[in-house]
Amino acid sequence: MKLLHTGDLHIGKTVNDFSMLEDQKEILSQILLLAKENQVNGVILAGDIYDRAVPSGDAVLVFNDFLTALAREGITVYMISGNHDSPERISYGEELLREQGIMIAGVYHNEITVIHTKDAYEDVDILLLPFIKPSAEAAGTSEEAVAKALGKYWEKEAAERSKLPAGQSRQDTKRRILVTHFFVTDAGKEPLLSDSETTIHVGGIDNVDASAFDGMDYVALGHIHRPQQIGNRQVYYAGSPLSYSFSEAGQKKKVLLVELKEKGNCQVTELPLTPPREMRKLEGSMEELLRQGEEDQNREDYVQAILTDQKELVDPMGVLRSVYPNVMQVVRKETAGSLQYTGEELKLKRRDPLTILEDFYGFVREEAMTEEKKALLVQMIKETEE
Repeated sequence: MKLLHTGDLHIGKTVNDFSMLEDQKEILSQILLLAKENQVNGVILAGDIYDRAVPSGDAVLVFNDFLTALAREGITVYMISGNHDSPERISYGEELLREQGIMIAGVYHNEITVIHTKDAYEDVDILLLPFIKPSAEAAGTSEEAVAKALGKYWEKEAAERSKLPAGQSRQDTKRRILVTHFFVTDAGKEPLLSDSETTIHVGGIDNVDASAFDGMDYVALGHIHRPQQIGNRQVYYAGSPLSYSFSEAGQKKKVLLVELKEKGNCQVTELPLTPPREMRKLEGSMEELLRQGEEDQNREDYVQAILTDQKELVDPMGVLRSVYPNVMQVVRKETAGSLQYTGEELKLKRRDPLTILEDFYGFVREEAMTEEKKALLVQMIKETEE
């Protein structure tokens, strides 16, 4: 069995006031092409399908086109919700889509969704465990929630094997793949992070140790944007297919090709992705960067300009965009990375307070604000303006 592992698509994401939607269309086309070229049986989408709990109509259409293309190729999709997704929205049409080979676990119903399938080496279970908020589980922490969910699965497996006739081998030869979306550590060692993750650690409540997945032949993780293996186990973050912050500048994005053979034989191969525009940091004086930009073959890249000029500059962003149209940030060298200007800052100044508060609420709570709460906010804003 061959599977392509990716996740953290964050469709609809905006970075420094730049929509990433066109880049996301291109990278999804590359993923589709890799799936076809490698003749995979399935594609794993390990959560954070969308960037927001309430995605835009355009974001939904982009993902719809991607799923439709995979279904037309006869490629099964194994998909879960992440912490950025609305579980209920991800689950929409779940039963109907399953008939088209799109397996979804959006809402966690106190039990892991298990897809039973077979290949040339017999039985394979693909376990879909979406992100669970620690507060949503009586167990308290993410690790306890995962242990509880997997414990139920292993109990059922043991019960099934015990029913086998005495003369039949009870040796466990079934292969198992777990798809999940958590902050996974290895004996306390944390994964390598990027600025684009919104992971918040509160006393380790959201940490899950990789040992919780013992017994799995492969664990397909989402949540962390830098591709990496966790410890020496077959536990991998595929990472995001695009860079979403300048902390990821120079990072090589990829998808993982997982080849599952007989029990104990799982091979993982990195397949590189080529983003239409890279995230780049450029350092120099205004004059140097303008001269460099005239000859730069990749001037369409997303740029953070680190200026070494000592004198004050008039509209440095506008000037730089004459050669680098996608400059996202301008930073002064002497301020040690302190941001001088981003397009998002000006956008915030132009937006009304209610819209800003709505966006903040959706980001933190991962749900849309109700009309009642909006009305209350409007009243509070009016009172502060009086």
